[in-house]
Amino acid sequence: MNINPKKLMELKNLRDQFACNHPKFIRFMEDLSSQTLQEGTIIEITVTTPEGKHMVSNLKLTDSDISMLESIHEMTN
Repeated sequence: MNINPKKLMELKNLRDQFACNHPKFIRFMEDLSSQTLQEGTIIEITVTTPEGKHMVSNLKLTDSDISMLESIHEMTN
């Protein structure tokens, strides 16, 4: 797999902008990464639209999910 350095820099810029827009969420994610996420941990996400519609989904982490999250964390710091 080829990694385009320009696209990687764009991704970092987008991440930085997201962090500026949503600092509480970034702190939450950093707190999660400082804890030991284990296989079987369930992450649940709720989305509420401006019209009040609720959507909920969840996932149970696998070892490969945790490895991916750690890799992303290392790339963005």
